[in-house]
Amino acid sequence: MSDLQKRIADSFNAQGLMTTIGARLVFVAEGEVHIELPFSTGLSQQHGYLHAGATTSIVDSACGYAALTKAPPGFEVVTAEFKINLMRPALGERFLAIGRVQSSGKLLTVCSGEVRAFPSTAEAYKVVALIQATIVNVGR
Repeated sequence: MSDLQKRIADSFNAQGLMTTIGARLVFVAEGEVHIELPFSTGLSQQHGYLHAGATTSIVDSACGYAALTKAPPGFEVVTAEFKINLMRPALGERFLAIGRVQSSGKLLTVCSGEVRAFPSTAEAYKVVALIQATIVNVGR
């Protein structure tokens, strides 16, 4: 495991929400992070879809960790703002949130991301959400 992957994994593993909902870190590279979430009825809304709160949580975290891959040593990150588009019902057996850095500066990083829903019958996916987020570097 590289230093970058360890930095992201250590932070991810310290985050209570990701543990609580059953999300896991599946890919880390400079400027890009993937987080996977299996469907659970405990995370559903009244129509049986994955709740928007769960969808938003995994893609916000994917963007935040993508930004952390670009943050200087000694800094952490927090989300300052995001806009999410929930494009269709989040139906699937598992979900993959992908966060990517679009622009990284001294204090602000702009990321984009998507959440893909994978049905139980096939590996073809549908994008169920898109996000644009502004992440702030903060000293520890």
